[in-house]
Formats: sequence, structure tokens, C-alpha cells
Amino acid sequence: MRFLTKPLLILFLLFSVCSFSQVKIITSLPDVTPNNPIATAKPDTISHWTNKNTLGIDISQIAFVNWSAGGTSSITGLLKGHLKRDYKDEYQVWSSELLFKYGLNKQEGIELRKTDDVFRINSTYGYRKDTLSNWYHSVKFNFNTQFSNGYNYPNTENPISKPFAPAYTFLGIGSEYIYKPEKLNVYLSPLTLKNTAVLDQTLANKGAYGVTKATYDAQGNLISKGKRSKTEVGILVTSYIEKEIATNITIKNRLTLFTDYIHNFGNIDVDWQFQADFKVNNHIKANIGLNLIYDEDIEIIEIENGVSVNKGAEIQLKQVLGIGLQYTF
Repeated sequence: MRFLTKPLLILFLLFSVCSFSQVKIITSLPDVTPNNPIATAKPDTISHWTNKNTLGIDISQIAFVNWSAGGTSSITGLLKGHLKRDYKDEYQVWSSELLFKYGLNKQEGIELRKTDDVFRINSTYGYRKDTLSNWYHSVKFNFNTQFSNGYNYPNTENPISKPFAPAYTFLGIGSEYIYKPEKLNVYLSPLTLKNTAVLDQTLANKGAYGVTKATYDAQGNLISKGKRSKTEVGILVTSYIEKEIATNITIKNRLTLFTDYIHNFGNIDVDWQFQADFKVNNHIKANIGLNLIYDEDIEIIEIENGVSVNKGAEIQLKQVLGIGLQYTF
């Protein structure tokens, strides 16, 4: 499946991005005539699209001058965005979103470091025959990568990740339960293709993110390069709920579960994202976020006494607390 990697990425990326167009569905209406005056009371356009764009920046800073207790001055900034397009009529739904985050931290006496890096596209199309049912026959596409190199600090010479290394693509068919009043979505797919791309050959040769590593002879000479992609077919389950639990307090919970049919079936990859938003006013908001990941193909490398130690697959956890400006349009 290696030869499919780039065409699939390009095709799926273009397919999903196209859903961010501002196309409107226009319904023809009868002309106004003396015999049909009611037509004047009807709108001249009907749109099935709803759009929401959110851009924000969080900044935190701490400074010390002759502080007897000690400390390190630092400043942290996080740029984030969420662009969402939804189409809905009696029988069809098409929901697409683009999410991105990029954060940097600068501490006194230490080089600039990355704190967050996310680029993600989600798109789901669903069709139902019965307008009374909340279940849809659905096709889902997800794409996830990053903007810049990642490092195991303080080592900044050997990247452990790069843009499109890794890049994850999911494409599958299944059924989705959509309950708009509670902003609840549950998607079940018995047939989903997962492609992991590692387009940097140095990382691919190391077998990073589950791809087949390079082979060498006894003298260390390269026999065959590492593969730059890995394709799996399995079961995908996702859920999303957004709910206002109190005035100006909203929680968002997103869960993704995947298991491969062929390789170690039953070993589940987990991606759980939780966020609580606290609204101060229309432009100032605070948030608490939690992201838990477990993927058996991601090996954790730690530096112990100057030596790299492979810890194998372990639970990854990221926690974020921020306050800043947010603009919705």
C-alpha cells in the first residue's frame, strides 16, 4: 500500500477542504402575481449551510527581578483556530471542520520551544431514508499531522517528528447517530482504513510510528530503506458531545477508538480529548484541556543518564490551561 500514500493524502485532503466552500442551496420560488400574493412573504433564498469560525490566542507570562525564592522568567503563547461548516437537509448531513493549534514557550536562558502543534481535518457525510430516524449511513474522513519539527528537549538536533511524519489518515464507512439538540454524535464503522505516513526517510529508517524499519548488514551498511507508510484495516468508533453544564461553562468531549483486524486485534488505540470552556465575555475566555493518547505503534524514548532508553508504548498525556482572546465570526 506504500504507493497509495501520497495519492490518498492529496485526494482526501482536497475532498475535505472543498467542504469549506461558501456554497448555498437556492430554492426557486413562484413569481409574484396578482393571483399569488403569498409569494411576497417567502424568502428569496434558503441556505442549508451553517458556518462558524473561531480564532483565538492565549498568552501567559511570568517575570522575576531579584526574587529571593528563585524562579525563571518565561512567556508562552498559543494560537488556535476552529473552522466549521455544516450542511443539513431532511435526508443529508455533511459536517466538516478544520482545527489547528500552535504554541511556543520562551524561558530565560533557554531556547524557544514548542508546546503544542496540531493540524486536523474531520469530515463526515451522512444519508438517511427516514426523517424520523437519527441514524445515518455515513462516510468519515479524518486527517491529522503537525506544522513543524518536534524534539525530545533538550536535544534539538535530532527531530522525533516532522510535518507528515507522522500523518494519520482515516477513511471508513459505517453508521452515525446524530442528536442535534444535545450536540451528540456517535459513529460506528466496521470497515475503516487507517494509513500512517512517515514521509521523512530518517524517521522511517528507524521504524518510527509503526512503519517497517530499515535493514542493515553486519557491518551496518543499509540493505533496504524503511517503509514510509503503514496501512491498517479495522474498526473505528468515535463520539463527540458538547454541552453547557452551567451558565457560561461548556464542556466538549471527543473520543476515538480503533483496532486493527489483522495486527493484534483487540489492542485498542485511544485518542481522548476533553475541554472545558469558561466564558468571561464575548471575546475573553478561559479553557482547561486534557488529551490522552495510547497507540501501540508509538514508542516513548527517554534520556536517562545521557542514554536513550526505549520505554515502548505508553500512555501519553497532555494538559493545557489557558486564558486569552477569542473571536467568532
